[in-house]
Amino acid sequence: MEPLLPSTGCVELEDRALDLVAASNRLAGKLTGQVREAIGDLVRSMNCYYSNLIEGHNTHPRDIDQALRDNFHADAKRRVLQYEARAHIELQRMIDAGLDPQIAPTSKDYLLWLHGEFCSQLPDELLWVENPKSGERVSIEPGAFRSREVHVGHHEPPLADELPEFLGRFEQAYSRPQSKAMSIVAAAAAHHRVLWIHPFIDGNGRVARLMSHAMLLRCGVGSSLWSVARGLARRVGDYKAGLMAADQTRYNDLDGRGALSEKRLVEFCNFFLDTAVDQVEFMGSLVEPSELLRRMKLYVDDEVDAGRLPRGSLALLREAFVAGELARGRAAELTGYQERRGRQILAKLISRRLLVAQGPRQPVRLGFPPEAAERLFPNLYPIGSS
Repeated sequence: MEPLLPSTGCVELEDRALDLVAASNRLAGKLTGQVREAIGDLVRSMNCYYSNLIEGHNTHPRDIDQALRDNFHADAKRRVLQYEARAHIELQRMIDAGLDPQIAPTSKDYLLWLHGEFCSQLPDELLWVENPKSGERVSIEPGAFRSREVHVGHHEPPLADELPEFLGRFEQAYSRPQSKAMSIVAAAAAHHRVLWIHPFIDGNGRVARLMSHAMLLRCGVGSSLWSVARGLARRVGDYKAGLMAADQTRYNDLDGRGALSEKRLVEFCNFFLDTAVDQVEFMGSLVEPSELLRRMKLYVDDEVDAGRLPRGSLALLREAFVAGELARGRAAELTGYQERRGRQILAKLISRRLLVAQGPRQPVRLGFPPEAAERLFPNLYPIGSS
């Protein structure tokens, strides 16, 4: 599987990595900590939606939201996908909060942790795969490398008994200290190479995307505010074609010094980094404070006109956005109403989950339930997906 890191085209790749650093810094600087947390909750759900979509599982955003509230659908197929979505979101939440193992995301133990944490939360229906040729059903053991041979399209990954050697080299190459720019390039390259190894009987794509998320987070450019999975899903044909191209063997003596094509690896890394920059800039445009406040006003005005929200709601939401959080006792002051009416407006916003809190007496911060997210963050999901 050499080369594991490109040696040609590195200047262009490092420049693109630095573009990602700059875009990520601009995005982080737009929001207060509490608002970042609120948008992070929304983006984790979005990330899960698009990661599922890449796997061919179309889970409605509202179903994902209901799963996080322990409300599961009566339809068995939709219910299974809800459990899958919740498992993904809870796992990413652990990574974002630094509750993951504090070891290299490319280490064997970290990959096993990702697979084990995710699969252990899945219903039994999702812990089986079927051999398309023989029809044999094979069980998935959470947190265990595969013990049998597999074929992925035209690609034949390493034999099962060769996995320790390949994963050892994988960990060695991607865990060593590097410059920030090359660490970001390494996240792109490792994304392909772990899929090339295909260490698990199933779940490799999801593990690869979560591993990449953790690597970018450790580099200081990843965050809960954006997701590369959205870009990969929206260009899923190019994504899969790039992965397949990078599987190819070296063309000639000018195509690197390893067994695989260095040219195709560079192309995939460029695609991955371009996609990441595009998604950071997309989220940056959505959370531009003046524009987000404008969309918030339009949404609240419509809800007030329809009788679904009381007048005075915008003042509380605006304060939560600008200050990051809102003390409950300020509701009357900010709305200009008597204290009782101020409390009623606050209670309505909490019941609609437009404001949320850790406890009944705690300050409130913004929340983004699906019906509001559709208006406040246009194009976050495909049209008609909700």
